[in-house]
Amino acid sequence: MEGEVKITDKPNGALAYKKAYKDVRASYLNRVRWAVTLFYFSMGLNFATWASRIPDIKMALGLTEGDLGTMLFSIPVGQLCIMPFSGRLAVKYGSHKTVVIGLSLYVTTLIFLGFAEQKWQLALVLFFFGVCSNLTNISVNTQGIYTEGLFKRAVMSSFHGAWSLAGFTGALIGIGMKALHLTTSVHFIIVAVAVWIVILLNYKYLVKVKSQPKPAEKKKLFSKPDTVLLWLGVMSFCCMLSEGIMFDWSGVYFSDVIKADGPLAVLGYASFMAMMATGRFLGDKAIRKLGRKKVLIISGFLISTGLYTAVLFPYIIPATFAFMLVGLGVSTVVPSVYSIAGRRPNIEPSIALQTVSSVSFLGFMLGPPVIGHVAHLTSLRISFAIIGVFGVMIAFLVYRVKAITE
Repeated sequence: MEGEVKITDKPNGALAYKKAYKDVRASYLNRVRWAVTLFYFSMGLNFATWASRIPDIKMALGLTEGDLGTMLFSIPVGQLCIMPFSGRLAVKYGSHKTVVIGLSLYVTTLIFLGFAEQKWQLALVLFFFGVCSNLTNISVNTQGIYTEGLFKRAVMSSFHGAWSLAGFTGALIGIGMKALHLTTSVHFIIVAVAVWIVILLNYKYLVKVKSQPKPAEKKKLFSKPDTVLLWLGVMSFCCMLSEGIMFDWSGVYFSDVIKADGPLAVLGYASFMAMMATGRFLGDKAIRKLGRKKVLIISGFLISTGLYTAVLFPYIIPATFAFMLVGLGVSTVVPSVYSIAGRRPNIEPSIALQTVSSVSFLGFMLGPPVIGHVAHLTSLRISFAIIGVFGVMIAFLVYRVKAITE
């Protein structure tokens, strides 16, 4: 049998067994890490696939910027409806189960988005898209925290790097699908099938932790949250507001403001995701070298610099580099916030993430629709300029969160 070692009478027999045991355990832990990584990747690919075809759906349904903003508002409504329960479901049934259910439903709603022909149909499916997104997000990040605990070293940033890499991959796939003149519905079905295959091949390697709180320790549904978690949520809110506008409006910005033609309309989104992924894969090393506080402060200023550069120089080359700066800026903020939140004493990781996400995802999901209405009243450039302020706010909020001691 692979990995089996026989104990002999020789003195080195026990040592050989211990070495083999460590090798097998290390191999299994790496397989667990790959499984969790692929779930992060699949979640990111699902959202990126939707984001890459927003301009096409906007055109197919004849939506104005205001209409699109209203449609996008359905996602945060779905998020808000499931938000008080997603963490508790992960605690009760185990995040290894809820992440499988959440991701399976998430890709199913992606398919329905491709077949939406009326505004009300798009709004309805986007609502369930938001529900499944939040359930999957809480569960997969809980898996990330558990896996980080198994390795006893920072790996959370690499997980989020996989999510960002999926966003870049989704953008490239979107360019390819457009070049092949495949419809949005066919594009979404292909991606959904690929994600289902990932689920089937990796679900058994997820970390199985199921916590049942004692009856005496049960808390009210809307109990007073931890103050540190609230401030972490505000910091993440500022970051995700910037991420949200890039995910949902970068393609439209390049199409309408930069005047990029055809597949080049996805260039801004692709450049943003490429640098976001790069920053996250290098994030743990940067934090070890510079410290978490310095990295977060630098990240905040990079976000603001990138957004204002895109506003002041609305041309394809400077705007592309500007979106790269934004991607690099947002790369380490959310992984750091989630890692800190997951280590809060006497709080289940799923519940801690639920609290942080309740604040932060309002920025990720409420930001884009609000920006749509602001753009309708003024211009998309002014909308981006407004969001640029929140990068600077991240730098100032670092000093407010006492839990950031590194």
